[in-house]
Amino acid sequence: MKLETFFEKFALFADAPDAVAKMRGLIVELAVRGLLVSQDAKDELASELLERTAAIRAKAVKAGDIRKQEAFPPVENGGPFEITAAWQWTRLGNTGKIFNGNSVSESGKTELAKVESGLPFIATKDVGYGRDALVYENGLRVRLNDPDFKVAHANAVLICAEGGSAGRKIGITDRDICFGNKLYANEVWPGIHHRFIFYVYQSPTFFKEFASRMTGIIGGIARSEFHLLPIPIPPEEEQKRIVAKVDELMALCDRLALQQEERETRHAALARASLARFAEAPTPANLQWIFHQSYAIPPAALRKAILTLAVQGKLVPQDPNDEPAEAAIARIEQQRERLIAAKQFRRSQLQKISDADSFEIPGSWTWTNLGNAMLNVTDGFHSTPQTVESGVRYVTAKHVKPGLIDFDSCLYVSEADFREIASKTRPRRGDVLVVNIGAGSGLASIIEVDFEFAFKNVAILNRPEEVDPRFLFNFLVFKRDDIFDERTKGGAQPFLSLGVVREIQFPLPPLAEQRRIVAKVDELMALVDALETQLATARTTATALLAAALAELTNPKKDHAAAEV
Repeated sequence: MKLETFFEKFALFADAPDAVAKMRGLIVELAVRGLLVSQDAKDELASELLERTAAIRAKAVKAGDIRKQEAFPPVENGGPFEITAAWQWTRLGNTGKIFNGNSVSESGKTELAKVESGLPFIATKDVGYGRDALVYENGLRVRLNDPDFKVAHANAVLICAEGGSAGRKIGITDRDICFGNKLYANEVWPGIHHRFIFYVYQSPTFFKEFASRMTGIIGGIARSEFHLLPIPIPPEEEQKRIVAKVDELMALCDRLALQQEERETRHAALARASLARFAEAPTPANLQWIFHQSYAIPPAALRKAILTLAVQGKLVPQDPNDEPAEAAIARIEQQRERLIAAKQFRRSQLQKISDADSFEIPGSWTWTNLGNAMLNVTDGFHSTPQTVESGVRYVTAKHVKPGLIDFDSCLYVSEADFREIASKTRPRRGDVLVVNIGAGSGLASIIEVDFEFAFKNVAILNRPEEVDPRFLFNFLVFKRDDIFDERTKGGAQPFLSLGVVREIQFPLPPLAEQRRIVAKVDELMALVDALETQLATARTTATALLAAALAELTNPKKDHAAAEV
């Protein structure tokens, strides 16, 4: 594949993660391999150039500008990859004067902030990832000719040498600066183009070599090891052609990145408009078009919209023949009173429904709260029980996942300990568990087993027959994003009290409508799942195409003829 064809077909790769960033990596990799521009037989050989730079380096040592050291060893085994005969592998230390900056304490920075004029002091945070200009106006300056600070001159190439950004934060100075000790500056020798070194630093091959020499917990590369990094050097004139071509292609990548941003902005606007139409339409459930890839609606946003319509009574039409929800609430109250009279649990004091927190619902529905809609809302063990090898399964918060309970990884408690909490409530098929402590607070799951189990750090909602378990579950999923996180309290870890759960306002539809809503939610969620699969497949395909194109461009079948552009 020609490089120009690669750019023309960018739309095929656009859905791949970090497509433009990978294209930038490809460009610099082709550049440092001699595959980006054509070679010219009239160019001076790189070996002759390096002889001149060695003489320049020797003069710098004699003048005391750099320290004397043994000659760097030649690059073994012909270097990390094959290069043309006009190029030559060398060590990075042969390309220029390389040195790190000065360490400055916080009190020292306070003093630098008082300096009104002088050289900018650049720290790691002021260096970008190759595409951004250095941040010179950061409020820190060093007085001119301050003997305590090293100076990097204009066109010095900077690279971070320590920490999480080591080998990734890279920049070029356009003026004289002072700089931090976690940065290495390379003031290249005449004949070595500073922007060629700048692009070499950004190539995947260079970073691989750089990372292989990093040591320590924080991660860093010693200057002695940095000097020894292998680097391919082209003839001086070819360096200039390479830099010009890379600059041109990077500008093209900038335009592609801007096009992607504009595309994503348009898609986001289309998604918002489509969701609004979906929510406002009289029969939104019939708008199957919204589940098409072209509308660019994130599956998570679709799922939330579906649940919002479901709990607001807008997902399915009402049936005047349905029994009003008020009648169901009356029967639930009678059942609860019988259970309280039988001393199975105590009465809970609940506040009245607040209109401020409610939204409009159909006339056949009723506003209540979970305490009144359930037979009981309670919890399990208040202290950690002794576990045993066999007995009754013991469920904790970590076993409750979104929509399921992981019984397979449960431990066990004795029958005696189980009876301690069984006197308050026994979990039944169709009841709902809600995590009430930790990061998972608010996660809910329907009990879909018939065996008994003990539990801790979860609340159990004993559900009456008048409340469909799937409708209740869908409501809890909807409510977690909007309410549960806000009402979760705690210091070291979040905590959702039983009182808060009982007070959650609950829009209750007639039972028949609950079942119609659940069926429609299942139908629409299946469409969302299909959409998510399609999007994932598209990303996978784009990623595979991009990987194949990159492999073809960086591993030409023939010799080192330059990629055509």
